[in-house]
Amino acid sequence: MDIKSSSFYTVSIASVALAGLFLVSVAFGSGLVYAAIQPRQQLLEQEQGLLASGPLSLFQESWGLIENDFYGPLPTAQERTYGAVRGLLGAIDDPYTVFIEPVAHQFEQDSWRGSYGGVGMGLAHDADGQVLLSPLRDSPSAQAGILQDDVLLAVDDMLVTPEMDISQDIVARIRGEVGTDVTLTVQRGEETLTFSITRQVIDIPSVTWRALDQDPTLGYIQISSFTNRTADELIQGLDELFAGGAQGLVIDLRNNGGGLLHAAIDVANQFLDGGVILYENRRGQDEKSYEAEPGGGALDTPLVVLINHGTASASEIVAGAIQDRERGVLVGESTFGKGSVQLIFDLSDGSSLHVTAARWFTPDRHQLDGVGLSPDLSIETDPDIDVQLERAIKFLHSGE
Repeated sequence: MDIKSSSFYTVSIASVALAGLFLVSVAFGSGLVYAAIQPRQQLLEQEQGLLASGPLSLFQESWGLIENDFYGPLPTAQERTYGAVRGLLGAIDDPYTVFIEPVAHQFEQDSWRGSYGGVGMGLAHDADGQVLLSPLRDSPSAQAGILQDDVLLAVDDMLVTPEMDISQDIVARIRGEVGTDVTLTVQRGEETLTFSITRQVIDIPSVTWRALDQDPTLGYIQISSFTNRTADELIQGLDELFAGGAQGLVIDLRNNGGGLLHAAIDVANQFLDGGVILYENRRGQDEKSYEAEPGGGALDTPLVVLINHGTASASEIVAGAIQDRERGVLVGESTFGKGSVQLIFDLSDGSSLHVTAARWFTPDRHQLDGVGLSPDLSIETDPDIDVQLERAIKFLHSGE
């Protein structure tokens, strides 16, 4: 996930003029914001005018020459459109303003929801290009009889070949509407087996927790991403850890690439008793502050947050708020430095456009974008032992 969507906006586009005129409805959190609406006929007339005499006439002229004289296979209409959009974004030169094709966008949405319709298994190419299966425990695929390292031969009537992209070509066919069936043909040794599996809701957990072996009075919570499920999972984890006698917490945000803004705010709510979580600046708008709601589940518990170079976006919001508000200390390495907000526009063919629209700042107005956060206790990664976790435990014991 490395998903770097920094806030959650859903946009439906009724008509798009390539000059940038479109009808959008934007949903964020629990509210709606509507952009200016132009009548469809007016949009069509403007589009025709642009095609006839504006910048797009040059595109048409160039394509006409290519179509007439290029010696070789020509791209399809969809490939031309996608290429033109990517060229436009290349001229903008912003790494987070990006075009996402339909299949990848669907997976992105599944990640935000924290669940998808499928059979619950991992897929990976081996050295020979075969697709090996890895069923999740108690998943529909495991219950149907799929075993670790079964080789996938076909999905329904589609034969699996080594050159296929796992996400675009294979996973897209395996996932689908809950309650529908998918047929998987696999090879196991010398046997060829066929399984018909009913798709179910497969949850993607974003939070895991446990009491630390080194000290059962300390709870360890790892947040891998920020989805619609994260806050509820965190609350469940806190309840179980406190019921088990936890008196201190380690929150692990290492390699958390971010996710949904509202999920990050809901997580920060558990540790901050009111006050500012972040500031947001948009072009042509007054600065907006997001504040914590009182009554979180872990307002006074001693707290350490683990960070590293993979801590980005929404996870930097949480870590930055905890640091600036002196609610806990950051242990590890400097963070990635992504403090920008992307509007996510759902396009008519199922693809999407992410457009950078704002910047985030910590409660002390430290810039995140391109800068990141510095840890209070700097500890470099050791490949043999989790020295950052060990340092966090030491701090919780000694306060230094």
